[in-house]
Amino acid sequence: GHVLSHFIRNKATDRVPEFPYLCLLISGGNSQIILVNSPKDMQVLGQTIDDAAGEAFDKCAKVMGLPYPGGPHIDRLSQEGDPKRFKFAKPHIPELDYSFSGLKTSFLYTLRDNVKADPDFIENNKADLAASLQATIIAILLDKLDKAVKITGVKTVAIGGGVSANSGVRAAVADYCASHNLAAFIPERAFTTDNAAMVAIAGYFKYLDGDFCAMDAAPYARVSV
Repeated sequence: GHVLSHFIRNKATDRVPEFPYLCLLISGGNSQIILVNSPKDMQVLGQTIDDAAGEAFDKCAKVMGLPYPGGPHIDRLSQEGDPKRFKFAKPHIPELDYSFSGLKTSFLYTLRDNVKADPDFIENNKADLAASLQATIIAILLDKLDKAVKITGVKTVAIGGGVSANSGVRAAVADYCASHNLAAFIPERAFTTDNAAMVAIAGYFKYLDGDFCAMDAAPYARVSV
């Protein structure tokens, strides 16, 4: 559903991606780079081996004392902070897979060590911490996306999932695509979180393909692409 959300049209003139395209799917449960050859032919080129990007946002926000879900609060605070103020670990994972557990640990240690010296460290540096965290997550995401673009030669890039609502992610992907002469597809924020429209468009493509489900079929919550 998230991958195909770019085919939701509010009007007939809306642009849609041409196949094949790369989709960076980022949410609380997923961080994947998917090569989309058609609505029924998708290949996962890389994925997280531990935490997802959205999970890293939320867990780090929790340590800062921010409400759940923490991602939107990090996004809001980051707009007031210095993204270069703090440096956090960027894991070196082979090929196109992601890892965010090391970043989460690095963030936690930074807070722990500085709070020892200054109990008000988090409160006094919330904006800079948020901005630096967000910038690091974006850098990790774009590093692998860039590698995938070079490997596949694909000229169209899309993003999807809850983290694609993040203003920094949206701007970074748009800038990357513009500087590399790539077509960018960034969903409306209404279509970034779980929504009925994305499920409907996925069902629409199944209908066109004659892929129907018998009424007596057992339901299941998860499926691998």
